[in-house]
Amino acid sequence: MDLSGRSALVTGGASGLGLAVVKRLQQRGARVVVADVRRGDNDMGEAIFVECDVTAEAPVRAAVDRAVQAGPLAAMVCCAGIGEPAKILGKDEPLSLETYQRTIQINLVGSFNCLRLGAWAMKDSPADEDGQRGVIFLTASVAAFEGQIGQAAYSSSKGGIVALVMPAARELARHGIRVMAIAPGIFETPMLAKVPEKARAALAAGVPFPKRLGRPTEFAACVESILDNPMLNGTTIRLDGALRMV
Repeated sequence: MDLSGRSALVTGGASGLGLAVVKRLQQRGARVVVADVRRGDNDMGEAIFVECDVTAEAPVRAAVDRAVQAGPLAAMVCCAGIGEPAKILGKDEPLSLETYQRTIQINLVGSFNCLRLGAWAMKDSPADEDGQRGVIFLTASVAAFEGQIGQAAYSSSKGGIVALVMPAARELARHGIRVMAIAPGIFETPMLAKVPEKARAALAAGVPFPKRLGRPTEFAACVESILDNPMLNGTTIRLDGALRMV
């Protein structure tokens, strides 16, 4: 899909996977808007920053409106999310309902909030020769399929995203909007930076090939590949080096 003169909105784009996507979309000629809870210190090039809580309607509407002002909205990439590990039965008490609800609210409800408002704006974008107006990307995880102990909330939220993709793609097809999800394995992100180095090395050793952690640039490359292939629609792509969590 040609992004020249068009806009793209990336949630969670101030760091990690989202930041890599921002840079890749800028190289494609898109006018990028970054929606995140804080700007941070990372270089986002000429991207426009909008402070945004994805769980609330008003800030997401504002971010979408800002993207539309920059050009017809052609791509929305939802990378905002959290993933704090917590067991259902903790040492002193069960997992708090508030913790579970917060994870679902940010990862799943927040993604749906962005999808619905992004699609509403995209339906008015000019179509290309295939009748395509835009692509919406959701970020799932291998935890949606093989959740580990301590990932009950996180896996629930990502499993919801996988289930959301097909009905959304079917509904939005008549508007020329594709919906895809990417399920990354273990990637070098700020979230993983909190894990001790020894544990990080053990995680990397568990990846069949390449035997290392994924790089944010590889996630961004997957986004670009999906943009370029209009037959990719309504599915979740695992980006995990053949990793299967056991």
